[in-house]
Amino acid sequence: MTERFPVGSNAYTKEGHPYTVEEVAGGIVYCSLPNGTETDFPESALLSEQEWAIRSGGQDDVIYGRIKRAKAYATPEVKLNSAAAEKVLSRAEGLSPGLLDFAAFTIGAQNLSESGHEDQLDSLSIVKCRDVFDSHPAEVRASALASILGSKPDVFVGIADLGDNLMRAMIDKGMAGHAATFDEFCDRPRR
Repeated sequence: MTERFPVGSNAYTKEGHPYTVEEVAGGIVYCSLPNGTETDFPESALLSEQEWAIRSGGQDDVIYGRIKRAKAYATPEVKLNSAAAEKVLSRAEGLSPGLLDFAAFTIGAQNLSESGHEDQLDSLSIVKCRDVFDSHPAEVRASALASILGSKPDVFVGIADLGDNLMRAMIDKGMAGHAATFDEFCDRPRR
């Protein structure tokens, strides 16, 4: 039965909480969380990644469909230049790698909390949140990022052609309140 839970794969509790498999021995699955906490479960108490996908059915479609309709992804009230929005997003990602992933994940987490689905936060996928983020037009993405950074969308998009130092300063100022959350996010497995 060891191949049911390969080392490094995710194992899920019946409630859908994911754990990383470290070892399987004697019918016990030894697991860890991203923060390093270790625990163990009997194999019968866990679901493999494939079993969880079958059991959850269309649950992901519901979760990420809800996130796609989050308030943060509403069309900005101010008309933004699409090319400038795309440029500012690209430069922001270059100056602060992981920033767009963080923005996408933060929007997803906020949406789950606001809709009363905090119990699904542990299974929230960075990759799927980023796919939702990237599915929106550049103007919407730039507006959402500006909101996280505490800036007005038109001001944020307006710095697209200014120097790296000004953009880095704006990002640093906006991320100052998110520093601990961003550090924790960077330690999270990218799945």
